[in-house]
Formats: sequence, structure tokens, C-alpha cells
Amino acid sequence: MSRTRVVRPGPVPLTGRAWSGHGPVVRVEVSEDGGAAWTDAETERNPAHPWAWSAWRATWNATPGLRHLTVRATDAEGNVQPLTAPWNRGGFANNLVQRVEVLCVPGTRPPAAGDASTVPAAGA
Repeated sequence: MSRTRVVRPGPVPLTGRAWSGHGPVVRVEVSEDGGAAWTDAETERNPAHPWAWSAWRATWNATPGLRHLTVRATDAEGNVQPLTAPWNRGGFANNLVQRVEVLCVPGTRPPAAGDASTVPAAGA
């Protein structure tokens, strides 16, 4: 079992939600290289509830290879999610950026285990 996601090349929709305890979220960024370069995501803020979770979305153009998608939020006070957290005994303040490993493979995806196309026909 693996947490790595597998996609085909081309546009891949990304969505999520962001929140800060210090101020309204004003920016969300996505990186495909673990945080070396960032691209702005589109955020949906509700002016009636500025402290609520903010939805975000972006389209990632997947190219073959292993990628480390990383997402971070910035709030109105200028707080940016850190790439690493300072150690503390209780494990509190775990506010790291979110990372997802994605493998982009060319061609079609192999059938999933148990898919009807992988089960031999009767009498085969």
C-alpha cells in the first residue's frame, strides 16, 4: 500500500481548504517541486465569514515523473505556513505545509486489482 497518487500527463484539478487562527486566509500557493517554486491558487473567501475555512483550487499540468505537490497558505497578518516546524515536546502547533507525492506516468493507467479486466474469463 502506498500514499503516492498516480496520474496521467495533462491538466489535473487540485482542490482544498485553508485556515489560519491568526487572520483570514488571503493567499494559497501550490508547488510541484517540494517548495522551490510556487504558483498562486484561486481562493474563495466568504466576506461574511472571513475567519472561516477558505476553499482553493488550481489546475496542475502534470508531466511524467515523481512530483512532491506542496500547498501553503498565507493569512492577512502575513503568517505563511512553514516548510518545517520547530520541535516541541507535545507536538503542538503542527501547522506545516501539506505535501502529497504524485507519480505521473505516460499512457493509460494499469487496471486496479480486482478490476474485471484483470480477472480471467471462465474456462480460461
